[in-house]
Amino acid sequence: MISSFAIQNLSKKLQTTELNIRREYVQHLFLAHFYHQKEAEQFFFKGDTALRIVFNSPRFSEDLDFSAKLYNTKHIEDAIVSTLNEIEREGIDTEIVESKETTGGYLTNISFRIGNDQITVLLQFSKRRSKDTSEVVTVAGDFIPPYSITLLDRKHLTNEKIQALLTRSKPRDFYDLYYLIRSNLINQEQRKLLTQVKKKLETTKINFGLELKQFLPKSHWPIIKDFKNSLSREIDRFV
Repeated sequence: MISSFAIQNLSKKLQTTELNIRREYVQHLFLAHFYHQKEAEQFFFKGDTALRIVFNSPRFSEDLDFSAKLYNTKHIEDAIVSTLNEIEREGIDTEIVESKETTGGYLTNISFRIGNDQITVLLQFSKRRSKDTSEVVTVAGDFIPPYSITLLDRKHLTNEKIQALLTRSKPRDFYDLYYLIRSNLINQEQRKLLTQVKKKLETTKINFGLELKQFLPKSHWPIIKDFKNSLSREIDRFV
């Protein structure tokens, strides 16, 4: 289990809160043990935390999202329980706070106790589209030894992020698009959607500074001071 001293040091190094560090440690720990389970080969990692962990986005994230290749609730639950058993061997208490099937798949809310601190992580599993493919990637970072995961292929992962912005328009969706554009992670076909994105951006009343500060390192705060214009300039390069 990670020490309080290590958490404090990483908080200073990464210019973020200790809460973000604890949560990301738990996310890495869960993924590392999860992808040791036989059932986990059916699940493709995706979403906000995939951008952070695999593609080095500076934005910290709260949830773990997966697409299920062969959707089966029992396989999901078995993989989660086996994973939590492995994590508890490292001295971290865990509790499944909530778990249920949803219209689009399955979700579970899990509590992890690190010393006196409790961290909650939401896991969401969605039914995979038939065209989705995957790739195995190695994750290396500050928290635990390198490990391998099965990642939803880049095209579909970024497609889902763009569609999320167009349908729900949360602050994190706009920031993630900013990062995707700056990192050259969107393709020619996806760039055709940027006109729609710009219309969303022009009409939004979101206070980006208020919403995003808690998840970004201090060195990135200047970007979100005038975030609408920053993102608009990036979009204008392609529309």
